[in-house]
Amino acid sequence: MPLAPGPTDLDLIDRKIVAELMRDATLPIARIADRVGLSQTPCWKRIQKLDATGVLTGRVALADPLRLGFGITVFVGIEAPDHSPQWRNDFAAAIEKIPEVMETYRMAGDIDYLLRVSVGSMEAFDQFYRQLTDMVPIKNVTSTFAMERIKYTTAYPIDTTHR
Repeated sequence: MPLAPGPTDLDLIDRKIVAELMRDATLPIARIADRVGLSQTPCWKRIQKLDATGVLTGRVALADPLRLGFGITVFVGIEAPDHSPQWRNDFAAAIEKIPEVMETYRMAGDIDYLLRVSVGSMEAFDQFYRQLTDMVPIKNVTSTFAMERIKYTTAYPIDTTHR
Protein backbone atom coordinates (compact mmCIF):
# COMPACT_ATOMS: atom_id res chain seq x y z
CA MET A 1 0.00 0.00 0.00
CA PRO A 2 1.51 3.40 -0.94
CA LEU A 3 2.17 5.89 1.82
CA ALA A 4 0.13 9.04 2.09
CA PRO A 5 1.88 12.09 0.67
CA GLY A 6 4.09 13.81 3.19
CA PRO A 7 5.03 17.46 3.47
CA THR A 8 7.94 17.03 1.06
CA ASP A 9 5.48 16.01 -1.68
CA LEU A 10 3.87 19.46 -1.66
CA ASP A 11 5.68 22.28 -3.38
CA LEU A 12 5.76 25.80 -1.96
CA ILE A 13 2.71 26.96 -3.94
CA ASP A 14 0.63 23.98 -2.81
CA ARG A 15 1.63 24.68 0.81
CA LYS A 16 0.66 28.33 0.40
CA ILE A 17 -2.72 27.33 -1.04
CA VAL A 18 -3.36 24.96 1.85
CA ALA A 19 -2.33 27.64 4.36
CA GLU A 20 -4.73 30.16 2.80
CA LEU A 21 -7.60 27.67 2.83
CA MET A 22 -6.91 26.70 6.45
CA ARG A 23 -7.10 30.39 7.42
CA ASP A 24 -10.29 31.03 5.45
CA ALA A 25 -11.92 28.42 3.19
CA THR A 26 -14.42 31.01 1.92
CA LEU A 27 -11.79 32.99 0.01
CA PRO A 28 -12.57 33.35 -3.69
CA ILE A 29 -10.22 31.48 -6.03
CA ALA A 30 -9.09 34.83 -7.47
CA ARG A 31 -7.86 36.01 -4.07
CA ILE A 32 -6.11 32.73 -3.27
CA ALA A 33 -4.48 32.74 -6.71
CA ASP A 34 -3.29 36.31 -6.20
CA ARG A 35 -1.86 35.51 -2.75
CA VAL A 36 0.08 32.47 -3.99
CA GLY A 37 1.27 33.97 -7.29
CA LEU A 38 -0.87 32.03 -9.77
CA SER A 39 -3.67 32.77 -12.17
CA GLN A 40 -7.13 31.43 -11.32
CA THR A 41 -7.24 28.31 -13.52
CA PRO A 42 -3.93 26.78 -12.35
CA CYS A 43 -4.85 27.64 -8.76
CA TRP A 44 -8.25 25.93 -9.11
CA LYS A 45 -6.59 22.86 -10.66
CA ARG A 46 -4.15 22.66 -7.77
CA ILE A 47 -7.01 22.90 -5.24
CA GLN A 48 -8.84 20.11 -7.08
CA LYS A 49 -5.68 17.97 -6.95
CA LEU A 50 -5.23 18.71 -3.22
CA ASP A 51 -8.84 17.56 -2.73
CA ALA A 52 -8.41 14.45 -4.86
CA THR A 53 -5.20 13.35 -3.14
CA GLY A 54 -6.67 13.79 0.33
CA VAL A 55 -4.47 16.70 1.42
CA LEU A 56 -7.65 18.73 1.84
CA THR A 57 -10.20 16.67 3.74
CA GLY A 58 -13.08 19.14 3.95
CA ARG A 59 -14.11 22.75 4.31
CA VAL A 60 -16.12 23.81 7.31
CA ALA A 61 -17.38 26.84 9.20
CA LEU A 62 -15.98 27.25 12.70
CA ALA A 63 -18.46 28.20 15.39
CA ASP A 64 -18.18 29.71 18.86
CA PRO A 65 -19.06 26.91 21.32
CA LEU A 66 -20.30 29.38 23.95
CA ARG A 67 -22.84 30.91 21.55
CA LEU A 68 -24.07 27.42 20.73
CA GLY A 69 -24.48 26.42 24.37
CA PHE A 70 -21.37 24.25 24.66
CA GLY A 71 -19.42 26.22 27.26
CA ILE A 72 -17.78 23.27 29.00
CA THR A 73 -14.84 21.43 27.43
CA VAL A 74 -13.81 18.20 29.10
CA PHE A 75 -10.79 16.05 28.32
CA VAL A 76 -11.74 12.50 29.17
CA GLY A 77 -9.11 9.81 29.66
CA ILE A 78 -10.31 6.25 29.11
CA GLU A 79 -8.57 3.13 30.36
CA ALA A 80 -9.80 0.05 28.51
CA PRO A 81 -10.71 -3.13 30.41
CA ASP A 82 -9.02 -5.12 27.65
CA HIS A 83 -7.39 -4.48 24.28
CA SER A 84 -9.27 -6.95 22.14
CA PRO A 85 -10.41 -6.06 18.64
CA GLN A 86 -14.01 -6.55 19.78
CA TRP A 87 -13.71 -3.98 22.58
CA ARG A 88 -11.93 -1.49 20.30
CA ASN A 89 -14.67 -1.85 17.68
CA ASP A 90 -17.44 -1.53 20.29
CA PHE A 91 -15.76 1.55 21.76
CA ALA A 92 -15.32 3.20 18.36
CA ALA A 93 -18.96 2.49 17.50
CA ALA A 94 -20.11 3.92 20.83
CA ILE A 95 -18.23 7.20 20.55
CA GLU A 96 -19.41 7.65 16.96
CA LYS A 97 -22.98 7.70 18.32
CA ILE A 98 -22.27 10.42 20.90
CA PRO A 99 -22.19 13.86 19.25
CA GLU A 100 -20.64 15.57 22.29
CA VAL A 101 -17.39 13.71 21.56
CA MET A 102 -15.54 16.16 19.33
CA GLU A 103 -12.23 14.29 19.03
CA THR A 104 -10.89 10.88 20.03
CA TYR A 105 -7.29 9.70 20.10
CA ARG A 106 -5.78 6.30 20.91
CA MET A 107 -2.85 7.08 23.18
CA ALA A 108 0.44 5.63 24.35
CA GLY A 109 1.08 5.93 28.07
CA ASP A 110 -1.11 5.79 31.16
CA ILE A 111 -4.44 6.19 29.38
CA ASP A 112 -5.64 4.27 26.35
CA TYR A 113 -7.91 6.91 24.78
CA LEU A 114 -8.30 10.67 25.11
CA LEU A 115 -11.58 12.34 24.20
CA ARG A 116 -12.39 16.02 23.83
CA VAL A 117 -16.01 16.43 24.86
CA SER A 118 -18.13 19.59 24.59
CA VAL A 119 -21.21 20.00 26.77
CA GLY A 120 -23.37 22.82 28.05
CA SER A 121 -23.58 21.88 31.73
CA MET A 122 -22.42 19.46 34.39
CA GLU A 123 -25.76 17.68 34.01
CA ALA A 124 -25.07 17.23 30.31
CA PHE A 125 -21.62 15.85 31.11
CA ASP A 126 -23.15 13.41 33.58
CA GLN A 127 -25.58 12.27 30.86
CA PHE A 128 -22.63 11.81 28.47
CA TYR A 129 -20.74 9.82 31.12
CA ARG A 130 -23.72 7.56 31.82
CA GLN A 131 -24.40 7.04 28.13
CA LEU A 132 -20.79 6.08 27.38
CA THR A 133 -20.42 3.74 30.34
CA ASP A 134 -23.77 2.09 29.54
CA MET A 135 -22.65 1.46 25.95
CA VAL A 136 -19.26 -0.15 26.55
CA PRO A 137 -17.36 -1.48 29.60
CA ILE A 138 -14.59 0.85 30.77
CA LYS A 139 -11.92 0.13 33.39
CA ASN A 140 -11.35 3.75 34.40
CA VAL A 141 -12.52 7.24 33.38
CA THR A 142 -10.60 10.39 34.27
CA SER A 143 -12.14 13.75 33.44
CA THR A 144 -10.32 17.07 33.35
CA PHE A 145 -12.36 20.24 32.88
CA ALA A 146 -10.93 23.15 30.90
CA MET A 147 -11.27 26.46 32.72
CA GLU A 148 -10.20 28.68 29.83
CA ARG A 149 -9.25 28.20 26.19
CA ILE A 150 -5.99 30.10 25.73
CA LYS A 151 -5.16 29.14 22.15
CA TYR A 152 -7.20 27.34 19.54
CA THR A 153 -6.50 26.80 15.88
CA THR A 154 -7.40 24.32 13.21
CA ALA A 155 -4.59 25.47 10.91
CA TYR A 156 -1.40 23.39 10.90
CA PRO A 157 1.82 25.44 10.96
CA ILE A 158 3.02 24.46 7.48
CA ASP A 159 6.10 26.09 6.00
CA THR A 160 5.07 28.69 3.42
CA THR A 161 8.44 30.39 3.05
CA HIS A 162 10.99 27.72 2.10
CA ARG A 163 11.07 25.61 -1.01
